[in-house]
Amino acid sequence: MGMTDASDRVLARLTSLHPKVIDLSLGRIERLLAALGHPERRLPPVVHVAGTNGKGSTVAMIRAGLETAGFRAHVYTSPHLARFRERIRVAGGLIDEDRLVALLERCEATNGGEPITFFEITTAAALLAFAETPGDFTLLEVGLGGRLDATNVVARPALSVITPVSVDHQQYLGETLGAIAFEKAGILKRGVPCVVGPQAAAAWDVIVDQAEAVGAPLVAEGQDWQVWEEHGRLAFQDGLGLLDLPRPNLIGAHQVENAGAALAALRRLGMDEAACEAAVTRAEWPARMQRLRRGPLVEAAGPRAEVWLDGGHNPAAGLAVAEALTRLPARPLHLVVGMLRTKDIAGFLRPLAGGAASLQGVSIPGEAATLTAEETVAAARELGVAATPAADTAAAVARIAAAAPEARILICGSLYLAGQVLRDNG
Repeated sequence: MGMTDASDRVLARLTSLHPKVIDLSLGRIERLLAALGHPERRLPPVVHVAGTNGKGSTVAMIRAGLETAGFRAHVYTSPHLARFRERIRVAGGLIDEDRLVALLERCEATNGGEPITFFEITTAAALLAFAETPGDFTLLEVGLGGRLDATNVVARPALSVITPVSVDHQQYLGETLGAIAFEKAGILKRGVPCVVGPQAAAAWDVIVDQAEAVGAPLVAEGQDWQVWEEHGRLAFQDGLGLLDLPRPNLIGAHQVENAGAALAALRRLGMDEAACEAAVTRAEWPARMQRLRRGPLVEAAGPRAEVWLDGGHNPAAGLAVAEALTRLPARPLHLVVGMLRTKDIAGFLRPLAGGAASLQGVSIPGEAATLTAEETVAAARELGVAATPAADTAAAVARIAAAAPEARILICGSLYLAGQVLRDNG
């Protein structure tokens, strides 16, 4: 990560205020918010979104729907890809760099050197920005888990959403699906409706128990709403009736489920059919099967090639990407792959291996935990893919362009790599 923006210097300082990157607890952020005059109590109506997969896409769809209906949405998401300020959208645009620096410095001064994690203090800055800017809605994406996540400081959101829960981050959230679902269900509040996406039985049982315990009405997939694909369209049904919509512009079968949760949320918030259509046609979510349209990499690929980017990095993401590719018009597929050594590279590549004409392995610049280009190539060759190492992404794209001018080039394997590509490609 190149330290380029002024905010990066403050962010680097804030990293040192707590020895751990993640330490789930609400005491520190509650202390800081009290000292800041409780911005979390002065937000426009909050939609709070938890879940293992699909949180970001669901938030992006809800935002597209609200903004098309003419509402100003504040949006907090994580992680960022190219620049930290992507995490904080204020009334429809990314937060201004100078304002971000001022807010971070205010939080730093108010915190007075007390222990606080990076995510907690930056969440406080986001809440401050949202409280001090007029807006109509606030969309808060949970960082990790839910129950003890720094975003879980809003006493009464307008709506909660829990997207599908699966096993991830076991070191923080527990080993079983039920234990993880318990953490997600920690965002349920008395009297606040919660839209629940499709869940495995073990997760669903825990969510229902928690909802009954706190008195939160559930708006559940399969009971209160359904979503499905039919004749190349998206159908959504709830108590208000049937919607016949275009297929989501975000590519992949899992986006149908995410669209269902977003539509159920928008209907609960009183949005009309035009807002619902915009949710599925206008959502923007970078590095999720994102087609790059301009920039040096696109030029290097040549006028007849396509360049795609995806930041997914686990076996489920490999499957989703492979499925998404089947929906595109046929073209020879050439992969550029960089991954962290903490991830399951064989699991990620297996669904993609059969369809790939070639693979270029790259290491991720500036990431200590990156697999080397050679290690990635070795893993790909094990799966029968014709693979070669490349010096960097640009070299990989140039090599593919020389050999296959009509290639579909997919750069994938890591959000860190995707962020690097988005920065370098301007």
